[in-house]
Amino acid sequence: MKEQTVDFDRVIDRRSTSSTKWDKYAGRDILPLWVADMDFASPPSVVEALRTRIDHGVFGYTDAPESLIEAVLAYARSHYGWPLEPGWLVWLPGLVPGLNLACRAVGQPGDAVLTATPVYPPFLRAPRSSNRSLITVPLVDRGEDWGWDFDAVEAAVTPCTRLLLLCHPHNPVGRVWREQELGRLVELAQRHDLIICSDEIHCDLILDPTVQHVPLARTDPSFAGRTITLLAPSKTWNLPGLGCSLAVIPDSALRRRFVHEMAGLVPGVNVLGFTAAEAAYRDDGGWRNALLDYLRGNRRVLQEWFAGSRRLKLTVPEATYLAWIDARAIDPVNPLPQFEALGVGLSDGRDFGFPGYLRLNFGCRRALLTQALDRLMPLR
Repeated sequence: MKEQTVDFDRVIDRRSTSSTKWDKYAGRDILPLWVADMDFASPPSVVEALRTRIDHGVFGYTDAPESLIEAVLAYARSHYGWPLEPGWLVWLPGLVPGLNLACRAVGQPGDAVLTATPVYPPFLRAPRSSNRSLITVPLVDRGEDWGWDFDAVEAAVTPCTRLLLLCHPHNPVGRVWREQELGRLVELAQRHDLIICSDEIHCDLILDPTVQHVPLARTDPSFAGRTITLLAPSKTWNLPGLGCSLAVIPDSALRRRFVHEMAGLVPGVNVLGFTAAEAAYRDDGGWRNALLDYLRGNRRVLQEWFAGSRRLKLTVPEATYLAWIDARAIDPVNPLPQFEALGVGLSDGRDFGFPGYLRLNFGCRRALLTQALDRLMPLR
């Protein structure tokens, strides 16, 4: 792997690019640290691959190239010791459609879907959009991190529960679930005849060097046929606007139903999405390592700032570029307006199922992060 020097401090003005992140507060002096979209340019290898494809000049309907499939299989094998088969892959224009399709492909209308909160908001919307009922169990704040209350999860399962939605690594609390924890979830799913859909979109953003991501489907080969794993290069290599994700579904019957539910509803992946994905998975890793080092530095800035706070509590993430903040001392239900009044826009914890909390995106220039924290000093 080549060493890369990347200037993540470089100012890239996104305000004139129809950016969802930056346009939310257009015309207002509010720094946007909310949606999971980094402010960094994507790796040069990805940008160059896109230039080459654009130079071809024809952008017709496109299937996933064999070279992309080979790149994904090689990446999963080398990074996670996870042997995949080409036929297991289903390509999607985004991860959120994958969550909705999983809900539709498992069970029948009226069945239940179980997940743990706080969690990425589409987890809470997808079941209802698919005519399924939603069951939630809160994760447990253990002080330094968050964990499972397995007894509560067990008690929440009903005879109608068919699917468990898992976020791994977890958004927003930043946990990398350990193999023992995953094993207990698999045992529970086996006892209750559940399918597990595991969103692993942040799996290549591990900040804690002492832990390693283990794909849920790899933990127990006998259970792999009851899994749907959702992956994408979008978060790690900052490609969310190009819309390329995939589902890994080893069981052929489950995969057929998943694909059947796509018909007429889910568009194909665009040609540039495929191109960027392949370049990302084939990248030599130097850019990603430089990114992780920079994000660790931003995480240290947050740790130091929140260590001096009497009213705000930070959960230090093991993975992702997202920080989960307990702001209930500011307002037990909706603290966000007080942060916006000071010029900092975060994600509202109510959307994650946890009023009084906020999520902060630190995938930005350190100077911008420091500026935001300076603005928040009155709440400290």
